[in-house]
Amino acid sequence: MKSVAAIALLAGSAAAFSPVSSGRSSVALNAAEKSQALPFLPAPENTNGYVGDVGFDPLRISDYFPMDYLREAEIKHGRICMMAWLGFCAVDAGLRIYPLPEAYEGLTSVTAHDALVEYGALTQMFLWFGLAEVIGTV
Repeated sequence: MKSVAAIALLAGSAAAFSPVSSGRSSVALNAAEKSQALPFLPAPENTNGYVGDVGFDPLRISDYFPMDYLREAEIKHGRICMMAWLGFCAVDAGLRIYPLPEAYEGLTSVTAHDALVEYGALTQMFLWFGLAEVIGTV
């Protein structure tokens, strides 16, 4: 008797998670295609046909800027981030550019920012990188 009850309980719990068809079709109020990445938002039209398109553009930036410009900016910013990570790790690995000013002796990745701002090195880097950015977009 116990085994019959256990089988009935197992069958009942399995049936609770099986799909049920009601025989009627539902009509969606919003007929727009939904984004795969964010199913509660409509899919952006401007990203169709691009590699990796899963409809992720929650701020609808592709409505205001050309997709080619956005792709170029993403690649450029990704490369800048890769260089920043490499520089952050290189400082802690002990790599230095010689001759090293005495003010930079003993710096770690975390303390380097404040010291380089104080001596003006980051301001110079900001200006040169900004100039390269402007020239690169012309």
